[in-house]
Amino acid sequence: MGSRGTFWSAAAVLALCLWSSGAPSVLYPLYSRQWGLTPAITTAVFATYPLALIVTLVLFGGISDVVGRRRAMMIGVALIAASALVFATASGVGYLFVGRVLQGVGTGLALSAASAALVEHNVSANPRFASSLATVSTSTGLTLALVVSGILAQLAPLPLVWSYVVLFGLGAAALVALWATPDDRPLSAVSWRPQPLRVPTGIRRVFVLATISVSIAYCVGAIFLSLGALMVRQFAHTTDMIVIGVLLGLSSTAIGVTALLLSRVPAHVAVWVGATLSLVGLGIMAAVAATGSIPLFLVWCLVGGVAYAFAFTGGLGLINRAAPAHHRGATLSLLYLFAYLLQALTAIGAGALATAWGLGPAVDIMAPVLGILCVAALALAAVDAVVVRRVARVA
Repeated sequence: MGSRGTFWSAAAVLALCLWSSGAPSVLYPLYSRQWGLTPAITTAVFATYPLALIVTLVLFGGISDVVGRRRAMMIGVALIAASALVFATASGVGYLFVGRVLQGVGTGLALSAASAALVEHNVSANPRFASSLATVSTSTGLTLALVVSGILAQLAPLPLVWSYVVLFGLGAAALVALWATPDDRPLSAVSWRPQPLRVPTGIRRVFVLATISVSIAYCVGAIFLSLGALMVRQFAHTTDMIVIGVLLGLSSTAIGVTALLLSRVPAHVAVWVGATLSLVGLGIMAAVAATGSIPLFLVWCLVGGVAYAFAFTGGLGLINRAAPAHHRGATLSLLYLFAYLLQALTAIGAGALATAWGLGPAVDIMAPVLGILCVAALALAAVDAVVVRRVARVA
């Protein structure tokens, strides 16, 4: 396969990364019931993924700039497939932590490489198409993970196994597709060694804005994915895994559908809309926790999904446009590093609060904290838009 095959293979890798991230989310209530896990332990398992990813980005964030996007993606996908085997054979909570570490390391290697490959092999003349497709790919992977895991957990024997069998098969298929794409190692032979990630000169303001925007999406998603299944089970009084999976999948479906419409939306506008809708979504989230209303939960799923699509696509669009090609992989890695660090802190904090005081107080505390990020994004986007207009007038 040529450049077009590389583009679509990279999109599939992004979908696989989020599939692996979301695969355990529907199953957390089953793990909790089987092994007596508290919300704090459940969210700690969830947070292990971004923490492992962060360490990987610190040590190997720029590796795809040296060894090529293809090699970095193949190593990452292989580790994700290995994580599926660990989850499928899990006999205690320790296996869950090991599986999440493998998922985090694999995603850390594959995510920025795949994002960069989309930009470099864009099949559209529209430069924003790569950012939009990245959002569509990740939301599709997450939606299918939630829905498929719920269906298999409810209808198939061995409910804690089959979801990971599917994940392993998808990982194997992605490896075959990547193997068939051209080798894209840089022509100049450069030996790789761990280097500090840094922001290229001249794009720091844009980098901060893009990172905050992506972090908003990730942090709200952390609460949704780590505690969402427990909220549905508690509020809807249901143990039906299909119902839980479909309800959680509504949010990621909203992300994908919205992202399809964003390729023509300027990145600054997407950031503004994403931050504003995220503020609205946080208010709805607090109302859900206070009332236990499933209709409100559905509204939160849809509003939160639309907000995620705008915030993530806008942030990614800003950094894709600003980052120099020879440093794009490392720049994206640094952005993901900060975003996943905030996601991990959000998940751990929400889980600790939910264990100590319950879901309602936990959400009441986390909502205004995340609201500060939204306000910061709105303010920085306004400042950056003014600077861009001034530069355009001078030019």
